[in-house]
Amino acid sequence: MKLGSQIAVLLGIALAAPALAQKPSDDHSAHHPGTQAKSAPLADGEVRKVDKGAKRITIKHGPIPNIDMPAMTMVFQVKDPKMLEQVKAGDKIRFAAENIGGQLTVTAVEPAK
Repeated sequence: MKLGSQIAVLLGIALAAPALAQKPSDDHSAHHPGTQAKSAPLADGEVRKVDKGAKRITIKHGPIPNIDMPAMTMVFQVKDPKMLEQVKAGDKIRFAAENIGGQLTVTAVEPAK
C-alpha cells in the first residue's frame, strides 16, 4: 500500500508539472501579430541632475502608476543616452519610466507644457 501511495503522488506531480510551468502573460500582443504593446503613460517631473557618463538622470517626480511608484526623487537609467542631451537640471519634464530587466528606466522624455 505504501508503494501505491508513492506512485500516485509521483504520477500527480508528473501530470501537474506541465500546467504549473506555463506562465500566464499580461501581454497578449503575441496573439495579435502586427500590434505593439502600449507605451508607458507620461509622469510629471523636474530634472535634478544629469549624469551623461553614467547614462543616468535624477528626477523629482509625481506618482508613476504603471510601475506603482509614489512621488519621490530618484535616479533612473535612460534607455537612450541621447535623451540626456535634451534636458538639464531644473527643467520641468514629462517622462515615461518602465522596469526593464529589473532597472527602472526612462524610456521617453519631453518638455512639460
